[in-house]
Amino acid sequence: MKLIIGGAWQGKLDYALQIANIEMKDSEKVAEGATDPCEAALECTIIHNFHKYVRRLLKEEKDPDQLIQEIVEHNPNVIITMNELGCGIVPEDPFDRRWRECSGRVAVKLAKNSCEVYRMVCGIPARIK
Repeated sequence: MKLIIGGAWQGKLDYALQIANIEMKDSEKVAEGATDPCEAALECTIIHNFHKYVRRLLKEEKDPDQLIQEIVEHNPNVIITMNELGCGIVPEDPFDRRWRECSGRVAVKLAKNSCEVYRMVCGIPARIK
């Protein structure tokens, strides 16, 4: 597993496509956290916007750890992108604060299970693991 983290719009997906050696036209290889079912995360090459899967699971009162475990077991070579949510303003909404905290904890778990972790800033990847 490889994890790519960073702020919004920092080039995470472009870098994931590059290291996976696929083109965006092969979009069936990319599971989108905002819209695709969790099952797609178990079969794809890239999971984009994992923090949005976390949000959707929390809205459904489900534990994101279950999805992480299934990914580790069924899709161990996946490349995951996710936004860093903890570097900005603390949200006023209690659910958004919970999502922010949970996303940070999820990132820690994903990083522990990843053989490589990158942080993207201005389209430049920095390997941190």
